[in-house]
Amino acid sequence: MATLESVPRTSSNIDDIADKVMSGVRLTAEDGMRLYQHHNLPELAFLANTVRERLHAHTRDYVTYIVGRNINYTNVCWVRCKFCAFYRVPGHDDGYTLSKEIIFDKIQQMVDVGGIEILMQGGLNPKLKIEWYEDLLHSIKERFGSYGIILHAFSPAELIYIAKISKLTQAEMFARLRRAGLDSVPGGGAEILTDRVRQTISPYKDTADEWLDCMREAHKAGLKTTVTMMYGSADTLEDRMEHLIRSRELQDETGGFTAFIPWSFQPDGTELDYERASAFDYLRTVAVSRLVLDNIPHMQASWVTQGPKVAQIALRYGLDDFGSTMMEENVVSSAGCAFTMPIEEIERLISEAGYRPIRRTTQYEHLPLGVPQGSPLLAPAG
Repeated sequence: MATLESVPRTSSNIDDIADKVMSGVRLTAEDGMRLYQHHNLPELAFLANTVRERLHAHTRDYVTYIVGRNINYTNVCWVRCKFCAFYRVPGHDDGYTLSKEIIFDKIQQMVDVGGIEILMQGGLNPKLKIEWYEDLLHSIKERFGSYGIILHAFSPAELIYIAKISKLTQAEMFARLRRAGLDSVPGGGAEILTDRVRQTISPYKDTADEWLDCMREAHKAGLKTTVTMMYGSADTLEDRMEHLIRSRELQDETGGFTAFIPWSFQPDGTELDYERASAFDYLRTVAVSRLVLDNIPHMQASWVTQGPKVAQIALRYGLDDFGSTMMEENVVSSAGCAFTMPIEEIERLISEAGYRPIRRTTQYEHLPLGVPQGSPLLAPAG
């Protein structure tokens, strides 16, 4: 176990924060801001890795990942977020809504390589109401339920809109979607949880309070969720810290977040003119997030936006999960990212970083090794 004296310091301006970290004392927003302004990455990495190993003392040598597929079921969306190069407004010639047959084919391809998670998200399509989603979820579970398929689907922006257009409360909507087969909710659309930033980059989207309230309702309904942070657009360091603190406060209240996923804004093809965030900024953001978010158990790499090499390095900055194989990704790739990652490459990157790769479920249960491709997955190993 590392000791305070072993922290590799080049300066003493965060000694008091290091003392807190080593003693397990919760950091304040002011502490977090000082860490964000601290430019010695090895020091941040050491402290963040200390927290990671404390949270996962019995699995500190593991890095998990999940075999899954992204399915963007529709690109029709009226919200017109300025950072999004994926959407098409209603009536556009390039707009689409996938048929169940196409969705089934995509799921079958994932099942054939031993996949388990469907991350399904789309736009805010005014033609799709609660009955469409219920039918889709039920049909997927009916056809693929024996394979243990997990439906990790619909961001808060979509869910808020589904409830509104279907004239339901969010509690009623979540109850119906759960009965139809929804297993958990991805944390997309969080962007930055300050209304100043949200008004700048997506003025017609939900507010920070509305996003958090939707996640609160999901947790009340018994659904676990993730939480993301898209930084590097109109946000300041203060905005990022408010995002972290508000996420931590909701986790204190509900305990419903399983993982935090920070990723950088991808400017290509969007309406926003910001420089692409650096690898330094990503590693610093990962470390600070791990140190501030003491109550969210897992942190996930964003190799789609950062590339595999930076994500591999970030495993020493507090990350314990390499994310999903994805198999398909349209939203970020529309903005200029086209990284792909086979299972073998994920395992190689994890192993070369000095960790043991472990497959998991969406709820971070470890799966047994050697699951045959194309066969029903076994029960989680624990």
